[in-house]
Amino acid sequence: MTFGRFFAVAVALVFAGCSSSAAPGVPGHQGQGPLNGPQHGIIKHVVIIIQENRTVDNLFNGFPGIDTAQSGLDSHGNTVQLVKRPLFLKGGPDHNHTSFESAYDNGKMDGFDLVPNSRNVKDLSYSYTDPADVAAYWQMAQKYAIGDRMFQSNSGPSFPAHLYLVASQSPFAAENPTANTWGCDAPPGTTVKALNSSGQEYVYGFPCFDFQTIGDELDAQGISWRYYAPTAAAPWSVYDAIKHIRYGPDWNADIASFAQYTPATDFATGNMASVTWVVPHGFDSDHPNPVGDHGPEWVSSLVNAIGEGPDWSTTAIFIVWDDWGGWYDHAAPKQLDVYGLGLRVPVIVISPFVRQGYISHVDHEFGSIMRFTEETFDLPTLAAADQRSDDLLDCFDFSQSAQPFKPITGVGPPPQYDGTSIVSDIAPDDE
Repeated sequence: MTFGRFFAVAVALVFAGCSSSAAPGVPGHQGQGPLNGPQHGIIKHVVIIIQENRTVDNLFNGFPGIDTAQSGLDSHGNTVQLVKRPLFLKGGPDHNHTSFESAYDNGKMDGFDLVPNSRNVKDLSYSYTDPADVAAYWQMAQKYAIGDRMFQSNSGPSFPAHLYLVASQSPFAAENPTANTWGCDAPPGTTVKALNSSGQEYVYGFPCFDFQTIGDELDAQGISWRYYAPTAAAPWSVYDAIKHIRYGPDWNADIASFAQYTPATDFATGNMASVTWVVPHGFDSDHPNPVGDHGPEWVSSLVNAIGEGPDWSTTAIFIVWDDWGGWYDHAAPKQLDVYGLGLRVPVIVISPFVRQGYISHVDHEFGSIMRFTEETFDLPTLAAADQRSDDLLDCFDFSQSAQPFKPITGVGPPPQYDGTSIVSDIAPDDE
């Protein structure tokens, strides 16, 4: 970590410790308040849909009311115009922690030309997605709520990002593991890098950890949860990295592979757990990959299944992109600790109690989704990220009656997964 970044971390922590808490339920409500928020007893189902590898400037560039930029600076001080590209790309930029440090450049946000990419395209990071390819996402944002100040809690790739989305922490992982299987089922010799107190990377060792997750807290209260993944042990299936989950009763009870369960069918028929995570196949992700990007159709199918199912009136859905993907974003994140914050990623909030058409300019991070869930089910906080976070309540109005579902229209069903193009089509260093 550079001195400038160390100083920024220290200042941020001092001010975080001195800040006062707003009252629960008001915009910007900070995490120090009571956990039993106004959604407690009204929201009975929280669904977290985790998509892949996009920034706000990349995925929602030009969306009315959202803070986006059409150009950025490079490391030589030149202005680089962002280029419109299709959602489907067979390869994309690197997005590990080292690349973040280059792009972030102590808050100057001018090093994206230094980020390598698998396509060998000059300045590929300076791209935005053709709005026609992601019209379904824009429709969700227009009908419900979107945030343009959601920051990764980590400053790197998917593995630590997904850990933050189940545990509000990633104390032993700053990068992806060296093998294409994450966690305790990885082959012998697999390692993962972490960060020391100075922000320097070191080889931690085997990616099988044992810290508490929100799943453990739900178990302790007898509250149901389910984690849908393409296979139980694969990239993006991050509970495989939690030893007591992998080798305990939750593995068979709560980790649901697509071979056994179809989340859209469960949602449509009311077979919903109280808290649900869904991660995609590579086939249905927004990650640049060689098999096609069907993310908008896939996410739409999940949202429509919930909205047209029996649990709509008691559900809050959070659609979030797990990491920056190496794409340009102009908003400099605050540095709160050695792991982050990372770059902005989109978050869409869908619920019968959402402030429809609302754009949240409040600072959020992945701990905010955990914070909302904890307040909903009266759970304790887990770690620094959810303790310091707001709760996304600015996106909701619980004084209103439940609003009818507005379906996502003009979107066909996702192509049938053919059984050959799975997450493992994406190289382990490119997740």
